[in-house]
Amino acid sequence: MVIAGCGFLGEAAAVLFSGMGCRVLGLCASRESAGRLAGAPFEVRAADITGGLSDVPEEWNGAEVVVHCASSGRGGADAYRAVYRDGLARLLERLRPGRVVFTGSTSVYAQTDGGWVDEQSPACPDRGTGQVLLEAERLALDAGGVVARFSGIYGPGRSVLLRKFLEGTAVLEAGGMRWINQIHRDDGARALVHLANPGVAPGIYNVCDDTPATQADVFRWIADALGRPLPPSGPADPGRKRGWTSKRVRNTKLRASGWAPAFPSYASALRGLIAS
Repeated sequence: MVIAGCGFLGEAAAVLFSGMGCRVLGLCASRESAGRLAGAPFEVRAADITGGLSDVPEEWNGAEVVVHCASSGRGGADAYRAVYRDGLARLLERLRPGRVVFTGSTSVYAQTDGGWVDEQSPACPDRGTGQVLLEAERLALDAGGVVARFSGIYGPGRSVLLRKFLEGTAVLEAGGMRWINQIHRDDGARALVHLANPGVAPGIYNVCDDTPATQADVFRWIADALGRPLPPSGPADPGRKRGWTSKRVRNTKLRASGWAPAFPSYASALRGLIAS
């Protein structure tokens, strides 16, 4: 197994694969990030997929599975193109894996009406970043692989909404009625392991928990858990990088394939999240 991008999600997936007895190579964009994983139960190498894979030994050519879960950080469309589309193309060309799993995003659904979406719903992002993600998805699908469209990832030590609440920068945007879809990091890592299984049909899968919630719902759960008041109201932020959307994402297809979340809602994970 080759995990391209051993960050918050990729490291967790690599640990799971390794625990199953798989030989795993984790690729990091820099020597610093690779050094952070010293002592990990899998092999680690610094190999920036935006610049080439010359540091990857040839013995990894023909890997059974390549999981692309590298991140572009805060970059725009150009950074997305380099990491997601072109990075995936390099991995496929060089490693020629038996199966590829590409970690995409539910941000490609640009719906704003609060309705339900699934893998058959139109994916027409209004941002260049989302359009690049669709280009990368096509590469994975054309290779007979899997696209895992992830909703917002949170987990130990990381939750954008909880951080903003604690910092005092959270606001109920336009009344807080925008729908938010999330997934716990550990459930997401288990989804990647599940989708790497050749017994699971290739195609697109939404990776999210069972419980879409409005922004107001999420902040109310946090406020109740901490015994604090709700954040103040504020204007919407239509300029966010992946666009202003409001939709409820279904995980029915992924569930039907044999996966289920240990944390069916953000509320169910909140106690442990606050503790971390």
